[in-house]
Amino acid sequence: MSTFTIAVIDDDEVSLELIAHIIESELDAQVISFARSAFAKEFLMHQNDTSLDMIISDMVMPEYDGLSLLRACREKGLSVPFIFMTAYATRQTEMLAKQLGAVAYLVKPIRREKLISLLTEQLTK
Repeated sequence: MSTFTIAVIDDDEVSLELIAHIIESELDAQVISFARSAFAKEFLMHQNDTSLDMIISDMVMPEYDGLSLLRACREKGLSVPFIFMTAYATRQTEMLAKQLGAVAYLVKPIRREKLISLLTEQLTK
């Protein structure tokens, strides 16, 4: 049984599979991946702070963007650490993400070492 459970949400299926593979191969973690943000939101609304250890979400997606997912989680009372990743970084979205409680904001392409280092740091807090 995996030590950690991490939800990964990205509408780019290649990026999604790559990130899931990196996490599963480098960490003792189970990845629950979503290519559709609507499915991810439905799943997240049924979670609690002990069922997930981390949420990693793309910022720009159809249906629900990453900030909408984070807001929905916080409104539900889900305080699981949230990491954003994006290919469209702006200072405004980074600041808003951090104000809403995101623990990190990564710009694509994401380096394997940086992702694993960040996850290890956050998961062992």
